[in-house]
Amino acid sequence: MTISEKLSKELEQVLSGDPWYGAPVYTILEKVSFETAYEKPAGAVHNIAGIVLHMLSWTEEVMDRMNEMTAQQPSSGDWPDPGTPDEQKWQQYVNDLKLVNVNLLGIIQSYTEEQWSEPILDERNSELGTGVSYEELVRGLLQHHVYHSAQIALLTRIIG
Repeated sequence: MTISEKLSKELEQVLSGDPWYGAPVYTILEKVSFETAYEKPAGAVHNIAGIVLHMLSWTEEVMDRMNEMTAQQPSSGDWPDPGTPDEQKWQQYVNDLKLVNVNLLGIIQSYTEEQWSEPILDERNSELGTGVSYEELVRGLLQHHVYHSAQIALLTRIIG
């Protein structure tokens, strides 16, 4: 199995498959009402809608880097403001996250075996996730998706 095939399979597992750690991202999001998405419990830094926009922004940034653009903070911001509660907006955020991951899968599948080990041209910066190979970049995004989906699952339980 090629690296592209492995990473595609792993991304699909995390998003909509049957990952060993629990529910995939989209299953978790299906259970979130728009009211819950915008509620911020006491002590929380972000609401669920904000976390979804953060995941969306970083997926776009990873795609930009894979398309050989200079690494930076996401063009839409690290933590975009989700705005006021709105059911249609919430559904659009979820749909946008799904679409951007479909686009990411297309990019992953187009990479050659040799490209995966190539370093991104930027120097190592842990905060920005730069200075790694393209394979490490995608694996980092997978970890990012899992981390934030766990936050969403916990917030959903806390909010009730």
